[in-house]
Amino acid sequence: MPEKVVRIASPYQFAFFVAVPFFLFGAPFSLKLDSCLIAQELPGEGGRPEVVLTDAARILHESVLLIDGHNDLPWEFRERGTPSFDTLDISKPALELNTDIERLRRGGVKAQFWSVYVPVSTRLNGEALLQTLEQIDFVHAMVKRYPDTFSFCRSTSEIELAIKEGKIASMIGVEGGHSIENSLTVLEKLYDLGARYMTLTHSATLDWADASTDEGKHGGLTEFGEQVVVRMNELGMLVDLSHVSDETMRDALRVTKAPVIFSHSSARAICDHPRNVPDDILPIVKANRGVIMVNFYSGFVVPEAGERNRLLQTETTAWKQAGDNESVVKSKTTAWRKTHPLARGSIHDVVDHIDHLVKMIGVDHVGIGSDFDGVDSLPHQLEDVSKYPLITQELLNRGYTEASIQKIMGENVMRVFREAEAVAKKLSTQQK
Repeated sequence: MPEKVVRIASPYQFAFFVAVPFFLFGAPFSLKLDSCLIAQELPGEGGRPEVVLTDAARILHESVLLIDGHNDLPWEFRERGTPSFDTLDISKPALELNTDIERLRRGGVKAQFWSVYVPVSTRLNGEALLQTLEQIDFVHAMVKRYPDTFSFCRSTSEIELAIKEGKIASMIGVEGGHSIENSLTVLEKLYDLGARYMTLTHSATLDWADASTDEGKHGGLTEFGEQVVVRMNELGMLVDLSHVSDETMRDALRVTKAPVIFSHSSARAICDHPRNVPDDILPIVKANRGVIMVNFYSGFVVPEAGERNRLLQTETTAWKQAGDNESVVKSKTTAWRKTHPLARGSIHDVVDHIDHLVKMIGVDHVGIGSDFDGVDSLPHQLEDVSKYPLITQELLNRGYTEASIQKIMGENVMRVFREAEAVAKKLSTQQK
């Protein structure tokens, strides 16, 4: 996960923020500076105006099946050393997080894939599976702690039932194939525990799959990697291609019999970063009937920020090649980010990615995958889980129909999930 970066406004901007409200209102006022998103830019960064929510958009948003493909709340709790909801109760305002129950409700979230990410370094000390199981336990504990809010779901029928009952359907996504420790049996165990997608890699190339931000070793998937994809199809587990190399994308799309997802990726043509999906892969995703769920992280959606992240990737690779261990690389990364802050961007940057993908492959292949509580910089007007209605508003502003917005917000992902279930059922019948 990226280190958190604090960006300080220039003296002139700070003076503007302080002086203008005092001049206009002639009364004391306060400025709330978010711990990780101190604004360097004025509202409507990039010359584009703030999105203003209308009654029409609010009413429409209340009706959409909003499914977010990726939220890292379990990891954020682990990072903070507060695995207990007695310590940090999300039924109360938790402004140090991007996520709490009140804001999930305000955001109109109907279903959420909770990421059970653990660092790729755990593959080196034999703790990948153990820590993944602990993260899975966290999600189950959250659902048990807040039964009036969350309902744990393993299928599309359970998602539909949870939503009908007014609860937030909660599913598990395993972020990184290192969690299975090179074992199909472990993959099956994670499925039994409720995992319904697995991202084939995270940031490091595995013994069986190349990652997008690491040196490629296999030219995509190995034979075992292909077996992983086949077994996921047989289980009805969604194949997630966020984080993987272009070659791994192609191999997985060739092998899979079910539609894939990119649970939290954006368009490389808009922001040139290897974590995003290149245009030449898009037609294959369309033919596969898959869905790309657009990420909100500034470093993956804002063009200038993408350039900064590519520079950092080059530096990181050089440090590793020079023999720096993980803790040294992390320290150097923190220092580098302080002197090379990301451009935060705005909601418009995120919708630009949605626009591009829709224009390239159609509205049936786009979704939402925020990456909330897993990133250090988020665009203006997309700071937390309460902000999703503004995406609906901006899509309306850009001429999208209500039916198209319904698809983008969640219907496309439900369709992919149903098709994956159908493929698993068909394969099971064929094997009997």
